Amino acid sequence: MTNTERFLSIYKEHITREGADKLLDYLMSGASDFFSAPASTRFHGSYAGGLLEHSLNVYDCLKDYVERPRVKEQYGFSCTEESLAIVSLLHDLCKINCYHRGTRNVKDKDGKWQTVDTYEFCDDMPYGHGEKSVYIISGFMRLTREEAFAIRYHMGFSGEENVRNVGAAFEMYPLAFALSTADMEATYFIEGKQKA
Repeated sequence: MTNTERFLSIYKEHITREGADKLLDYLMSGASDFFSAPASTRFHGSYAGGLLEHSLNVYDCLKDYVERPRVKEQYGFSCTEESLAIVSLLHDLCKINCYHRGTRNVKDKDGKWQTVDTYEFCDDMPYGHGEKSVYIISGFMRLTREEAFAIRYHMGFSGEENVRNVGAAFEMYPLAFALSTADMEATYFIEGKQKA
C-alpha cells in the first residue's frame, strides 16, 4: 500500500464529520500539493512526499502514545479515533503550497562546489504554523476545541509561542500534549535527516 492509499484509507474510515469530504477533495485537487510536498526545506522529510509521510508517521506515533497503559490508566486519557486521525493527519496543512524547487551550492567531499536540488520556503499566507492549519481545516469542517488547540500548539515549546500559553494548552487539553509528543517523535526519531 502506498502512502497515499494508506492516508486515504485512514481518512475515509475515521474522518466522517460534515465537510470532511470537501476537505479531502481540496487536498486531492490541483490547488493543493499535500501529497507531493516535502515536510521541510532541508531537515525531516525534505523530499517529495515528505509531508504525507510525516503526517502518517505522526498518526502512528500518536496511536502508539494513546495506547500506552500509563496514558490510559494513570492519566485517564481518552480520545475518539476521528480526533486522533484529524489532529495527526492534518496538523501540518499549513505547509501546503509553501515549498518550491530550487538549487543551492554545496561542497562535495573533495571540496569542490556542486549544485544540488533543494526546496525553498515561500508562504503566500503567513498566518503562523499551527493556527494556519486550524484556519485551513475550519474552512471545510468544524473542529472541536481540543482538536483546534492540539493542532495550534503541536510545535510545543519549540515553536515561537508564548511558553505560558503552551503549558496552559497542554494542561487543559491532553490531546495537545499527545500530538506535540507524537510530532517530535516522528520528526526527530523516525525521520531526522535520514533522507536529506
